[in-house]
Amino acid sequence: MEQHIIVRIANSGDAHFAGTITAEMEESAKARGTGIAKRSPEYIIEKMNEDKAVIAITTEKVWVGFCYIEEWSHGEFVANSGLIVAPAFRKTGVEKQIKQKIFELSRQKYPNAKIFGLTTGLAVMKINSDLGYEPVTYSELTSDEQFWSGCKSCVNYDILMSKERKNCLCTAMLYDPADHYEPQETKDHFEEKSKVYERLIKFKQSWFAKAFLKKEKQKPAEKKKNSFVSLFSIIFS
Repeated sequence: MEQHIIVRIANSGDAHFAGTITAEMEESAKARGTGIAKRSPEYIIEKMNEDKAVIAITTEKVWVGFCYIEEWSHGEFVANSGLIVAPAFRKTGVEKQIKQKIFELSRQKYPNAKIFGLTTGLAVMKINSDLGYEPVTYSELTSDEQFWSGCKSCVNYDILMSKERKNCLCTAMLYDPADHYEPQETKDHFEEKSKVYERLIKFKQSWFAKAFLKKEKQKPAEKKKNSFVSLFSIIFS
């Protein structure tokens, strides 16, 4: 029998899911060949206790998905981070439900904050566009050093720094409560330009891969082998 999924604000009673959530975050990042800022179960529990997280579970108390809020630049910016869905429940639409809920929670807790995210996935770009996010340049994001240091665990960090944090494989998206289009407008714009965004993502992957190979040729042979995983992620992310 199909289980009903409940998407709600997480609380202290969900602490026993923290280990499962962080383990799945790490496994998912490895499978994609990309990196994320690593979080401990204690950090996830802290977000639950602060009512700054959204969790999805079934009526049978099976964990389905999770996402949390992070605050940057003294509340000027917030990010909906760590979005993860259990493998058995992917492509069911629950990811969009979690994004919607965490977005609403962010607007409630930080009504004046700019909400932003970085993604390499066209599917996530579409979900963000449905909520009113727009693609922006990296210069419009937070300058908080603590946020950018979270990129150190990504295999593409060298690319980000070589571009002086102005560009990378990820696409930056932003919702500015003081200056934004309505969700229907950004949704329509994304659908109209989706092919353009898809080509842009592929172009960035190809361009950065070529730049990577050029840089690798200048390295000693023993270091080239250790960098292969970075090239793999650039091409297939």
